[in-house]
Amino acid sequence: MKFVSWNVNGLRACMQKGFFDVVNELKPDFMCLQETKMQEGQAEVPLDGYNKYFNSAEKKGYSGTAVFTPHTPLSVTFNGMDIEEHSHEGRMITLDCGNYYLVNVYTPNAKDGLLRIDYRMQWESDLRDYLMRLDKEKPVIYCGDLNVAHNEIDLKNPKANRGNAGFSDQERGKIELLLNSGFTDTFRYLHPDDTGRYSWWSYRFNARKNNVGWRIDYFIVSDRLRDKIRSADILSDIYGSDHCPVILEIDV
Repeated sequence: MKFVSWNVNGLRACMQKGFFDVVNELKPDFMCLQETKMQEGQAEVPLDGYNKYFNSAEKKGYSGTAVFTPHTPLSVTFNGMDIEEHSHEGRMITLDCGNYYLVNVYTPNAKDGLLRIDYRMQWESDLRDYLMRLDKEKPVIYCGDLNVAHNEIDLKNPKANRGNAGFSDQERGKIELLLNSGFTDTFRYLHPDDTGRYSWWSYRFNARKNNVGWRIDYFIVSDRLRDKIRSADILSDIYGSDHCPVILEIDV
């Protein structure tokens, strides 16, 4: 099975920048999107043969997630954590795929000056509890823009960014805790020492041209799926957003 995750930074804009070419080339079993910035029905998404699931933010033009798949899941849940505080920004879609769960997430940004760090920490704690509950039932594939570079190898300028949003000790500690709770970062599992592999670049200062980036987009799976991972990669040659897609091929 082939899974793709991509923060499209506005699906309507990305559809004008080669989105359909990417889908047609990759032919994913599950296309997981973040930051769709649209309500379902605001634009036609002509993908024949794909079921389309949207979780949109109440605030128009903000946040949002979607999953497109030719498969029919047993169920689709849009507020899996069932917590009111986390139900307004369209940040999660959970698919029950029979013998595993797929959880697509757009993690809240801690913001400049860590202005939203308290909410981010609560989100991370609640999400970890949720993933661990799911994992007790069946294995989990968790993906999305997680808005954190786990280790120094995951961004170009770690020293300059220490303590900033996306590379604060608090955020890094939360992903470390999750990975120590029975989950595996698929890319690092297969590519433990790869450097210069990033999935997001600022639009400023020719960051992408100079590969001054961050790896903040992930596929994380239950540890017991490790042996089923066939490949995990970052498709940095695909444009259309300030993020590039990440891909996981796994036998599930």
